[in-house]
Amino acid sequence: MIASEETFRQLMIKAQGGDKLCYSSLLVECDKWLRRYYARKINPSAIDDLVQETLISVHRKRASYDPARAFLPWLAAIGRYRWIDSLRKIYRHEHDHLYEEMVADPQDEDVTAKVSLERLLGMIPQKQAEVISLVKIEGLSIIEAAAKTGQSESLVKVNIHRGLKKMSALIESE
Repeated sequence: MIASEETFRQLMIKAQGGDKLCYSSLLVECDKWLRRYYARKINPSAIDDLVQETLISVHRKRASYDPARAFLPWLAAIGRYRWIDSLRKIYRHEHDHLYEEMVADPQDEDVTAKVSLERLLGMIPQKQAEVISLVKIEGLSIIEAAAKTGQSESLVKVNIHRGLKKMSALIESE
């Protein structure tokens, strides 16, 4: 059984206070919750690695948790960013390889991730998708993306923010 929001919150508050037993229990419960969270988002063979990366991020960011706020949205945000990072990594490293193969196995994790990312980018306005691809996937700076697209730097930032927010909403709705 997965712990309740209040249980997560209390465990985190005690963990922030230095209670190692509560911190260990919190990580066990987060592991269970994250496995369910990622179950429909990624290939089952990649869940273990992504859960571990997310738990490391939780560990690194634990001081940023505000005890006055709910825990699960904080955990979900970290999980969502780690998931997007994993998609970006797969897309970036396998981009050339995917285009070389004329016929790809639809069960291939890299193909699934690339198709998912391209589908998400296709569901947001074109200007947002363009700057997200340039900055977040290709690694261009805001200044370079602004020059390439003809948008101002502030508009590039706004379009990235709005596009990522829209993509996150689309992911959550699925």
